[in-house]
Amino acid sequence: MSESSSASEKKIAWWQLALTGVGCTIGTGYFLGSSIGIQLTGPSIVFSFLIAAIGTYIVFNLLAKMSAADPQEGSFCYYAEKAFGKWAGFSCGWNYWCSSILIMGSQLIALAILTKVWFPNIPLWVFAAIYSVLSIMVILLGTRGFDRIEDFLAVIKTAAIFMFIIIAAIALAGGISGGSDSEPGIPTNLGDTFSGGYKGFWASLIYAFYAFGGIEVIGLMAIRLKKKEDAPKTGKVMLGLLAIIYIISLCLAVIMAPINKFDPNESPFVTALSDYSLGFFPHVFNAAIIVAGFSTMTAALFGVVTLLVTLAKDGDAPKLFSKKLKKFKELPFPSLLLATIGLAVSVITALLLPEKIYEYITTAAGILLLFNWAFIILSSWRVLEGIKLINKVIASVGLLFIVAAVSGTLMDKSIRPGLWISLFFLLLIGAVTLIMQRHWNNQ
Repeated sequence: MSESSSASEKKIAWWQLALTGVGCTIGTGYFLGSSIGIQLTGPSIVFSFLIAAIGTYIVFNLLAKMSAADPQEGSFCYYAEKAFGKWAGFSCGWNYWCSSILIMGSQLIALAILTKVWFPNIPLWVFAAIYSVLSIMVILLGTRGFDRIEDFLAVIKTAAIFMFIIIAAIALAGGISGGSDSEPGIPTNLGDTFSGGYKGFWASLIYAFYAFGGIEVIGLMAIRLKKKEDAPKTGKVMLGLLAIIYIISLCLAVIMAPINKFDPNESPFVTALSDYSLGFFPHVFNAAIIVAGFSTMTAALFGVVTLLVTLAKDGDAPKLFSKKLKKFKELPFPSLLLATIGLAVSVITALLLPEKIYEYITTAAGILLLFNWAFIILSSWRVLEGIKLINKVIASVGLLFIVAAVSGTLMDKSIRPGLWISLFFLLLIGAVTLIMQRHWNNQ
C-alpha cells in the first residue's frame, strides 16, 4: 500500500482494533464447534482452550512485532516472502484464501444447522443458499456499510456470551428452577475431567484453535493503527478478553450438564440450560449464535475478496481480480464472483453430504489456518532482528502447540476426513507454487 493511500484511510486507536478483533473472532467455531470438542474430551475442553489461547497469543505477538517494525498491507504474506522468498508469500496468500473459503463454508453450514432447529423439514442447502445471498448483499453495500453492520453484529454476539454467563451463574446459585437430575458438577478426578482419554483431548485441540481464528485479520488491519507500536498491546487486550469469556462460559457449561447430552448440532450453552425453566433462552441464544455465524461468514467473504485484490496487485493472481465495478468503485466484482463460487460449492456440498459436513469443513479450515500461523512463527525467526533465545524458545512452544492441534485430527475417525480435505488443498497449492516458481525463474 502506498503512503498516500494509507494516509487517506482513517487511523484507529489500539482499543478500537482490539474490539474489532473480538468481533471478527467470535463465531460458530466457538458457539457450535466447542460442542464437538466437549464430546471428544469432556470437561478438559477448558484446558484445550487454555492451550489454544497461549498458542494464539504467541503467534499474534510475533505478528504484531513484525507489523510494528515494518507495517505492510500484505501482513503475514509479505513477511513470509521476505523471510523465505516469493514462493512462501504466494503459497501463504493462496492458503489463506482457501482457508477463508472453507471458513465461509463452515459458518454457512453451521447457520443452516442452527436455523433448521426452527424449521426441521427444510433441507440444509436451502438455508445455506439464503444466507449466501444475504452475505453477498452486505458486501455490495461497500466498505462503510460492511463496517457498520459488522460493528452492530459484534455487539450482539458478545452480549450473548455475557448473557449466558450471567444466567448460568444465577441458575447454579439456585435462582432459577429446574436443572439436570444427573448434573455432574465439578469433576473430581482425571477420568471424569478427561472423559475422552488422551486421544480425545488431543483431537479437541483443533476446535479450540479454530475458535481463535481471526487474529490474522488484525495483522492485516494493523497498518491502520495511529501508533504502530501499539500492535502488541492490541493483541494482549483482545486475546485476554477472549480467553476469559471463552474459558468461564465453557467451565459453566460442562458443570451444568452431563457430557453425553452435548450434541454437535446444538450449542453447548443451549444444552447447559436446557433443563432449566427458561423457555425463551434456547430461541434467543440460537438467534444470537446465528448472528455470530453470519457476522464471521460475511467477514470471511469480505476478507477473501480484499485478499484476492492484494494478490492480484502483487502479481500472485491474474490482474483481472483487481478490477472494480464502475457503479461500485469500492467493489472488485471479479474477486467477489470467485468468492461467490466458493459459497456455491458449500451450498452444493451441504446438499450432497448434510450429516458430517460441518465437522469436516471446520477441521479442514482450522488446519489450513494453522499452516499460516506456523509460517508466521517461522518467518519471525528471520524477519525480526536480534530476537532473543528466550523468545525463540517461546515461539517453538507455539509451533509445538500448532503441530499438536493438526496431528490430533488423526486421533478421531469422525473428524479425520477434514485432514484429508486440508491436505488436498495444500497439495494443490504446492503444485501451483512449483509451476509458478519455474515461471519466476524464467523471468
